[in-house]
Amino acid sequence: MFGLRFAARRLRTNWLRNMNFRMSRRRRIFEGQAKDLFEGPEPGTLVQYFKDDASAHNSLKKGTVTGKGVLNNRISEYLMSKLNDIGVPTHFMRRLNMREQLIRQVEIIPIRVVVRNVAAGTFAKRLGIPEGTQLPRSIVEFFLKNDELNNPMITEEHITAFGWANPYELDEMMAHTLRVNDYMTGLFLGIGVRLVDFRLEFGRLWDQDEMRIVLADEITPDNCRLWDIKTNEKLDLDRFSEGLGKVEEAYQEIARRLGILPETGGDPSPTPFKRTAINER
Repeated sequence: MFGLRFAARRLRTNWLRNMNFRMSRRRRIFEGQAKDLFEGPEPGTLVQYFKDDASAHNSLKKGTVTGKGVLNNRISEYLMSKLNDIGVPTHFMRRLNMREQLIRQVEIIPIRVVVRNVAAGTFAKRLGIPEGTQLPRSIVEFFLKNDELNNPMITEEHITAFGWANPYELDEMMAHTLRVNDYMTGLFLGIGVRLVDFRLEFGRLWDQDEMRIVLADEITPDNCRLWDIKTNEKLDLDRFSEGLGKVEEAYQEIARRLGILPETGGDPSPTPFKRTAINER
């Protein structure tokens, strides 16, 4: 048994060494908190690499969640592919390996679009609404992508006045956002998960002189609040930011319910999530 664990550990070490070697041969375009972007194999493409790094509270809290990058790569692939299938244009092309996926290169619009279905997080604190309150309807908010300014909330007037997006682009972003919310709310409901809120980013995809707005970035438990519908247990990055523990296991549970990971037991139905200490360093 020890020999098998040693062999598995050595295999994983060699895989990471080979992966780092391949990455070092590419030019890095962007280094983010949870993902890096590298030049792609052909013009107009990029390679998106998912890391195990985790951060919260505007990067005041940082740590590592073992295996998070692998799980996020698979979860985002699954959800982006589903959205492509129903006609929501995305930058996703295909998954390359455990941590990388091939994406279309887009001009990122510096706006974060946040959809609130249930009061939680800063929204609940800002408006004095008890966390977990079902909102009368979905609420869409906009935030400027600027870490130095702590990503301030902005309005449609700000967006068009300062030229971050024009009215047509804003309309396209809103239409895609509402479609995503409608589809993903139903998808997660079907696996016993409540889609509390989520954050989207969009980009301009150019084809010669023609431009269209497409969904970019990722859709994972990093940027979605996902609660078990029966217990309200959190199955997302809040387990890290709030020190609830079992972060990797929460991501695994989402992947399992989506059918990405095989069932570990005989009962395929959603199971209650148990809380333990956080794996942080």
